[in-house]
Order: sequence, then structure tokens, then C-alpha cells
Amino acid sequence: MTTNIPLYPDQFTETPRLIVSHGRQRVAGFRYPTDIAALILSNDRGTVEVLPFMGQMIWSAQFDGMKLGMDSQFDMPRPADTIIGTYGCLAFHSGLLANGVPAAGDTHPVHGEFPTCRMDTAALELGSDERGAFVRLTGQRDHIEGFGPHYRATPSVTLHAGSAQIDWTMKVRNRSAFAMPLQYMAHVNPAFLPGARIYQPAPFTPDRTQVRAAVPAHVTPNPEYLALIDALAADPARMRVLDLPEYDPEQVFYIRDPGTDPEGVAHLMLRRPEGDGIALGYRPDQFPKLVRWVLANGDTRVAAFALPATSEPEGRTAELAKGNVISLAPGAEAAFALRFGYVTQPEADALAGIIAAAGGEA
Repeated sequence: MTTNIPLYPDQFTETPRLIVSHGRQRVAGFRYPTDIAALILSNDRGTVEVLPFMGQMIWSAQFDGMKLGMDSQFDMPRPADTIIGTYGCLAFHSGLLANGVPAAGDTHPVHGEFPTCRMDTAALELGSDERGAFVRLTGQRDHIEGFGPHYRATPSVTLHAGSAQIDWTMKVRNRSAFAMPLQYMAHVNPAFLPGARIYQPAPFTPDRTQVRAAVPAHVTPNPEYLALIDALAADPARMRVLDLPEYDPEQVFYIRDPGTDPEGVAHLMLRRPEGDGIALGYRPDQFPKLVRWVLANGDTRVAAFALPATSEPEGRTAELAKGNVISLAPGAEAAFALRFGYVTQPEADALAGIIAAAGGEA
């Protein structure tokens, strides 16, 4: 049994205030000076900050003293028509009609129309399941275009008592009488952890960890950059450990055919030299593509070691040509789920074994 509590924009004020307690969990709300409402889900181990009416993006999170999200120039979320105008969050829903960086022939915004959209509704759910008590933010967004697509998106963010893991979901239902294109990426932007090692259920070989050779429009190539691309294409294991102070321009990889555990979940981890780290698990049967994005310079530091997606991030035209764009039938629904968060040293030890058993390198 769950308890549902509707949320309304006018209940968020500049002074943070408690909305509800659920056992040892608490939910508080406030409004940034930029007029964006924020919700803080907390338990004994940390907090998750979500923007309930702005694409329900996860702005930040911290557990056991570790900050999970990227470093950027944005000290707070800002009103924006596209994600570029507020690119400082831990996670956002990329898509849904198109995903990635637009290229020749594309007219869609960077990473699609959904990341900064205004949600029609938002609500809290309080309940308990096999993992214990939880608090959950959910909501709905109906995207309607005259003579065009019409879909309903239903995202959610769940935090369990005593857990340092975040459950993140998205459901998309086509409400049009016509098929709609669907491109979705769970764009999780973890912190750049100096000296961290990437664990993945696939070898760091050129056929399974492929560097992106196409140069996106926002990157200006030079001979050094192109030479680095060639070197990483030949030996992608050079970026298994993040041991350089800067990675600029960005580096993008495609992880092919990742292995899974017996339940069909692929696990990846970014592990600090101290032994703890950040982990992510997802189902390849929901997300057939896996992308990695690393960027570290004086303005932005992010190690997106696992970006599960339905397509690669090259824009709609290129992905259509590859056959990577889903055609969602009228009335059909697509559902996506993943779990990510902080892992302690013992948890990381165990997870390293699981990843190795699924085809990763020990």
C-alpha cells in the first residue's frame, strides 16, 4: 500500500520546509533564486535533490559524504529551453523524440525536448516493498504537437531507507493514432574521480570498447585530438584508469555487447583508489546501447562511465540511418529502469567479482 501526496509549484518557497516524514526518511522542498522548485529526499546515509517540475532531473546527490554528480559552472539550476542552459545536473532524461547532438539534417535540440520540460503533474509516493520503506517522486508530462507526436511520459525517482542507491525509471506511452520515433538515453553524469578505475562487463578491446570517431559539431578538432582518437581506437584500455588531470576535448566510447548477471542486469562501476565508488546497473534488453563520456577541464569535470540508451548520441538522422530509432506503435508503451549510486569498499569488492563473472576484466 502506498500513500500519494500531490505536489504544487506554489508550495515551494525560498525557505526550505519539511513536506513529509516516512519513518527515518524525510522530504523537504524549497525554491532556488532562479525560481526553480527543488525537492530533497533524504535518509540516514544521504540526500537526493530532484527538480519535480523541470524534467524531474536529478540535480545532485551525496551519500556517506561522497558527492555523486559532475562539477560544472552551474551553482544552481537555471530556466532553460535546452539542457545546455543548465548543464550541471547528476542525471537527466535525454530524448524522447530525438537524442544526442544534432548533426546535418537534424532540427531537434541537443539531447531532445524532454530534459528541461515543464511537468504537468508531480507527486510523492510513500510505501514499503521487499527492500524496505521508500519515498518516491513521480509525475506526468503530456507532449502534444499539432499534427505531430503525442506521448505521455511518466518518470520516477525512488530512495529506500538506509540505501545509497537511487532507482530511476521512465515510461513512455504513444497517445497518437500514428507511430512515433523514440530515442532515449538515461544521461547519468557522475563525478570525475581522479585515479578511478572503470569496471565494465566487456573487455577493453577495440571491438568491444569502440572510441567515437565522428567529431561532433561542438568540438574543434586539431592534429593532437585526431591522433589521440586514433590511439584510443587501437588501445581503448588507455582510459580504463582516469589517471590524467584533464581529458579535453571530451572522449566518447561505445561499449558493445556487455555481459549480464543471472538476472539479466549489466553492472558497471567507477572505483576510487580508496576502494569505494559509484555503480550503475541496467538491463540491456531495455537499453540496447551503452555509451561512455569523459570530460575534464577547468570548467567541467564528469566521468559518465555508463550511459544506457536506445540509440547512440549522434542525432536523429544518423541514428535513423543506423536503424537505431524505435518506432513506438499507437497506444504502445516503452519502459526503462536502472539503479545507480554509491558503493562502499566491501560492496565494490563484491561488485568487481560480479562484473568479472559477466565478462569483464578482473
